[in-house]
Amino acid sequence: MWGSGHGRTPLPSTCFDNMRLHICRRSPGGRRTWTGHPSRTLPGNCRIVTGCLRRCGHHGREGKACLRLFRMPSLGFPGGPQGMWDDAFPSFLIGLREGLEAGLIVSILVATLVRAEARSRLPQVWTGVLAAIAVAMSFGAVLTFTAASMPQTAQEAFGGVLSVIAVAFVTAMVFWMRRSARNLSSELKQKVTGALAMGSGMLILTSFLAVGREGLETALFLWTTAQAAGESAGPLTGAAIGLVLAAGLCWGLYRRVLKINLTKFFTATGVVLIVIAAGVLGYGLRDLQEGGVLPGRTAYAVDLAGSVDAGSWYSTLIQGVFNLMPTMTWLQVVAYIAYLAVVMTLFVRGVRGTAPKAKPAPAPELKSKPESATQSSADASADASADGSGEGSVAPKPATARRRPVWVVPAAVVAVPAVVAGLFVALGRPKPAGDQTVAVSETDCGKGFTAPEPGRQTFQMHNTGHQASEVYLVDPSTNAVYGEIEGLAPGTTRDLVATVAGGTYAWRCVPASGKAVTSKAVTVTGGGTAKPVAPVSEQDLAAPLKSYKAYVGKGLDTLAGQTRTLQRDIEGGHLDRARTDWLTAHRTYASLGAAYGTFEDFDKKIDGRADGLPGGERDKDFSGFLRLEYGLWHGRSAKELTGPARQLSTDVAGLGKAFPSQGFDPGDLPLRAHEILENTLQFELTGDTDEGSGTNLATADANLAGTRELLTVLKPLLTDRAPKVLPTVDTDIDRVQKLLDAQHDGGHWTPVEKLSDTDRRRLDGATGRLLEDLAPIPDLLEIRKSA
Repeated sequence: MWGSGHGRTPLPSTCFDNMRLHICRRSPGGRRTWTGHPSRTLPGNCRIVTGCLRRCGHHGREGKACLRLFRMPSLGFPGGPQGMWDDAFPSFLIGLREGLEAGLIVSILVATLVRAEARSRLPQVWTGVLAAIAVAMSFGAVLTFTAASMPQTAQEAFGGVLSVIAVAFVTAMVFWMRRSARNLSSELKQKVTGALAMGSGMLILTSFLAVGREGLETALFLWTTAQAAGESAGPLTGAAIGLVLAAGLCWGLYRRVLKINLTKFFTATGVVLIVIAAGVLGYGLRDLQEGGVLPGRTAYAVDLAGSVDAGSWYSTLIQGVFNLMPTMTWLQVVAYIAYLAVVMTLFVRGVRGTAPKAKPAPAPELKSKPESATQSSADASADASADGSGEGSVAPKPATARRRPVWVVPAAVVAVPAVVAGLFVALGRPKPAGDQTVAVSETDCGKGFTAPEPGRQTFQMHNTGHQASEVYLVDPSTNAVYGEIEGLAPGTTRDLVATVAGGTYAWRCVPASGKAVTSKAVTVTGGGTAKPVAPVSEQDLAAPLKSYKAYVGKGLDTLAGQTRTLQRDIEGGHLDRARTDWLTAHRTYASLGAAYGTFEDFDKKIDGRADGLPGGERDKDFSGFLRLEYGLWHGRSAKELTGPARQLSTDVAGLGKAFPSQGFDPGDLPLRAHEILENTLQFELTGDTDEGSGTNLATADANLAGTRELLTVLKPLLTDRAPKVLPTVDTDIDRVQKLLDAQHDGGHWTPVEKLSDTDRRRLDGATGRLLEDLAPIPDLLEIRKSA
């Protein structure tokens, strides 16, 4: 994705809340800006992209973040914090299981020392445990901050690789505990006995290694789960609850308050974890596809986004717990099924082979000494007598040694991993180009620019001239744009962020009044990929504009005849016929949506709403289609409606005459490709404009037809710049069309308010997905002065 200037001049925005979407709309004379990810900054800042619903039904991290945002009570959406708890369950289970494993290990270590009357060595065990916790937390920090500094595609690939590694760890852990649960106590006792003889350092190392593996597994799985969920609150909450519960269980076992059949416990949780790990594997492979590491990104084996409500409680539960999405690729599905079939079969087969031997694991005993410890003490006494150092011998007085403070070692084992992690994060971050201050003006364009390193870079653009300027990072051979800032005022500095790969780069400065200036080109060596946008000029849009104006002109001619027919129906008192002809004419007008900005005041006269008028629907200035709709479906007489019908015919005829000479901004074409259905979602699919006919879905159908026509004339430009956009959009349009077709029988359309909850959610979700796929078009085909 091409870069953008983070410091663009804030534009007045109108954000509307509709069907779980917040859309940032264009202000007069301004430019729409989109952000790449959902944000918790809510209406007023327009930070939520149109495509949330598509990602919610599509896959993983961003989709779940969107759904969670939409369930926030502050937005008035149903569901509350349900999504957080859905995402908390896998982490709860891993926290409970890993916490219980680590807790049992610590309990056995402590019990062994107590039995051997070596309580003074307990701080060494806790020091090793503390070191293991510090290493696990430092490992989690490294994963988090290292990934955050990567470009988006690299983040996807990084997350995918770690997801696959996490699955391998969890799988190995499940099988290891199945084999080792019964012999864990005896193995640890042997290690502790050896460590006691070798000194305090070895005891610290023993407890560190015993607990550290569990900690690293937990950190990796939690990070992967948080990435899949798109947030950390749910996974961390679930893990914390699981760890606290595990600590309570271990305390109960240690004090002989509880008795748990650990073999059955680890078997049951192992089965659930295998199912969860299969979902994490599928999610990781999807990330690798998104990052370009694996093929098949658009080869979908399952696509239920149009028929399954991604925001329902059951869908959210399945996504949160099992990482199963309404839309999955063939690679995800095959990997999910294969992993479950192979791993579950091996696990169950192993359980059957050992199940008859399973016994409840007793809690560690504290009071009595084991025979081995007693025997060891007797052997030690015998050895002492043989040396002459037994009873009756005078032992030499040991020399007084300077003891270090007890806090030194615990502090060190915490500080060292933290420092190492901090150095790793600091040194592992890509060096930004933010120290490059690049001049922007008609004379100094690009001054201070040197060849940057490949990767995501930040440039400080400083306007040294006397005019506001636009600045572009371009490929001078093709004029393709990698990043841009609009309206950089004199004397100001803003950051421009762009992804740089091997190739040739230059700056192009375009003052408010003046000729574009291009800097000297620099060559960047190295790998990586950067996707620039081929600029579009007014000349490029000239042919599409001509074709579309011809379509609108023909449509206005048809509309003029239809409104005259509607007028004659009303004048003749044929109100039933008028209702049918009203819908025909209104659908024709609704199919010309891309020209709304060109119709000027005629649009308000022909299709204006009563909102804001002092008298509402009875106001004398309320006219056009919606005025007639209100009268036709609220029992008004033909005499009352004759005047509005004549006025509508007159206004449509006037528009037909004025349109050829009206200005039509070519930049409106790609913009309207998205805005037509924005209006549909805001007004028609909510029933907001219904004045009694219940035909909002018919209007939505006409809007969809208008969008098809607009995309047809833009097809040559889109095919050259983004060949995958139109096939995807065509699929989305067909899905929405199918859902709309199911809601009418001949001339009768289902009113929006009578749609079933399922049908409404499907239609909203399909339209949201279509809007997401249409969202890149305004930026792809925006007229740029760099061209």
